[in-house]
Amino acid sequence: MTTPMTLSAGELRTAISTYAELLRSHKEVINRLNVYPVPDGDTGTNMTLTIESVTKELIPLGANAPMADVCKAIAHGSLMGARGNSGVILSQMLRGLVAKFPADGDVEPGVLADSLEHADVLARQAVVRIVEGTMLSVARAAAEGARAHCESLTALVRSARDRAKVALAFTPEQLPVLKQAGVVDSGGTGLLLLFDALCTVVANDPLPVAPPVESIHVHVHEMTDTHAEGDIAELRYEVMYLLDADDDKMHAFREVWAGIGDSIVIVGGDGIYNCHIHTDDIGAAVEASLDAGRPREIRVTDLSEQVIEERWVREASGADVEEVTEPAPPTAVVAVVVGEGVGRIFRSLGVRTLVKGGQSMNPSTADLVAAVRATGSAQVVLLPNNKNIRPVAEQVDGLVDQTVTVVPTNSIVEGFAALLEYDPDASAAENAESMSRSACNVVAAEVTQAVRDATTDAGEVHVGDWIGLSAKGVRSIADSIAVASNRLLAELIRPDHELLTIIEGDGSSPANTRRITEFLADEYPAISVEVHHGGQPLYPYYFGIE
Repeated sequence: MTTPMTLSAGELRTAISTYAELLRSHKEVINRLNVYPVPDGDTGTNMTLTIESVTKELIPLGANAPMADVCKAIAHGSLMGARGNSGVILSQMLRGLVAKFPADGDVEPGVLADSLEHADVLARQAVVRIVEGTMLSVARAAAEGARAHCESLTALVRSARDRAKVALAFTPEQLPVLKQAGVVDSGGTGLLLLFDALCTVVANDPLPVAPPVESIHVHVHEMTDTHAEGDIAELRYEVMYLLDADDDKMHAFREVWAGIGDSIVIVGGDGIYNCHIHTDDIGAAVEASLDAGRPREIRVTDLSEQVIEERWVREASGADVEEVTEPAPPTAVVAVVVGEGVGRIFRSLGVRTLVKGGQSMNPSTADLVAAVRATGSAQVVLLPNNKNIRPVAEQVDGLVDQTVTVVPTNSIVEGFAALLEYDPDASAAENAESMSRSACNVVAAEVTQAVRDATTDAGEVHVGDWIGLSAKGVRSIADSIAVASNRLLAELIRPDHELLTIIEGDGSSPANTRRITEFLADEYPAISVEVHHGGQPLYPYYFGIE
């Protein structure tokens, strides 16, 4: 294969599709590397979603589409699909990269070097507070490497990649949080793959292979109230939206945002912008847009939830796997759990293999496959215990030699109820039928704290309120855990109910549990109550009513 002297529109499309494939294969590794006190969601996931938005824009183009059409699709797709801090910065880099490409014809080495420098400049302009040791440092190094070797396209892309690789390795020296965790920057890791893709298309270099996720060792540390210079601020919410606005109003918009948050990235132009901020004031972050134009596709993420649950899963995955010494039964159970106490209860009910995971840290298909194989049983029943995990669980049967049947449990308490009908000597199909029937007899509910304002059937919810949830949504709202719990249970308990199981999690207390059980004794004296310690994060109480 001869190496090209210039980059054609077709080769640019191939580089983007190759980059998308690399991000997909490295997504979980990049996610694992994310160790900031308030992370950008899942960096690998966000960068992958951003580039997949680009590939979707490219699909309708004909095979011989001119460079102008390809560049327009890349710029528009990245702007509209950017997710998270890393995705928005990647979007700006891609937009800056293609902005200087010719409308027709190929890209020569000098133009590509100019374009990488332009992408670096625009990315830094989009970030209100620049932090070195991030993907911005990697981008600048790549641009410098490209400029240093413009004698050929091959020399240029290899130099850009090699400089980026050196810069990525240096990021722990620039950010103390990376050095303490023993990892390199996650966004920079994702960006480096873009240059790997270019080297494959231009120079036929081999693609990098993602290392096993379990080989990434992160030294997780607790957050503190103080931050060293260069650390990311401890702000709770990530707010993102597209903003239709007059360009001349964006300077004032940036000034407002600069006063209410951090990790601010604003990209776009010509009346449409993709805006990202970490803040403690969701209302102010959205209201600022109303003075500039019209926001749409507003997304709010509670970053503290991701930190808490991600730390729990990471620490759990770093522990020694509990050795199962008993002979494997004909049919074993694999269950996804969150919380050490929940895991102990599941073990006591006969679960052979536990998988750590939850709402914001869904286990991968590979995790579930490994757990099924570890049972040593010919037949396996799988309890996902979360509706987000069910689609992944359904894939496992076709990937292993064992027979796997999924009981579609959406909650921990449904998993508990299902296990009461588990028979290790019955087939997986027989178990699934009886366990599913038992799980359906449970009314599952939970209490947590609201992370955003909302209008619900139960009334207006404000940030910080305690809310009671069932399968039908918000059922109670209160300013205390106990009151929200009691109002929730009053909505759900019927005369034919006989048993209530309470699972205590983080945020529960003996006083709150006593208030709940005393309420039940007064209002529902015929119902039996069992209390267990689950230790699950984010939800002080799980309830199961039978």
